[in-house]
Amino acid sequence: MPYFVYKIRPPFKQLEKIGAYTNFKEASAFAKSVRGSMTEADNYTVKVVFGEDELQAEDTLNQVREPQPMTGDDY
Repeated sequence: MPYFVYKIRPPFKQLEKIGAYTNFKEASAFAKSVRGSMTEADNYTVKVVFGEDELQAEDTLNQVREPQPMTGDDY
C-alpha cells in the first residue's frame, strides 16, 4: 500500500494530494522538503498518510481524533 502526501488547507480541511510513494522513507523526505520550502505566508500543513488508495487516505485525514489524556486525567 502506498503512502500519500497531502497539503491540508484550513478552515475546512481542503485536501490536495501532492505525492504518492511506495515506502515511508521517500514520502517522509518529500514532506520534509515541502515543509522546508514553506514561507510564513503559506497557510497549510503537510501530512503523510498510509492507505490502500486515495479515498482511504483522505478518509483517515478527515477522521476526528480524540485528544490525548492530560496528566492527572482518569484513564
